[in-house]
Amino acid sequence: MRIYVGNLNYGTTEDLLRQAFEQFGVVDEVAIITDRETGRARGFGFVTMADSESGHGAIEALNGTEFDGRRLNINEARPRPRSNDGGGFARGGDAGPRSSAGDGGGGRHAW
Repeated sequence: MRIYVGNLNYGTTEDLLRQAFEQFGVVDEVAIITDRETGRARGFGFVTMADSESGHGAIEALNGTEFDGRRLNINEARPRPRSNDGGGFARGGDAGPRSSAGDGGGGRHAW
């Protein structure tokens, strides 16, 4: 079961997050999401638990609790919808390619 963990302290490590969830069951994977350009943590991550029973137990026990100085926002992760341009995931609610006016005829820009 994949779990979204939001409002993380920017200094929280994956090991520390793993320890918090391991008290509820087997943790398969922990990933704290970082900014591609700066490498800094973005304040959220994902924990994958071996089974949904442990995952639901962890969500119920940890959601809203203080962890590493911040009150956590935890819930079951939902897959992001794919964009209709075949090039990745939708961001923000815009499902199509991004371009700006006057870019010379529909050129795509980096996200």
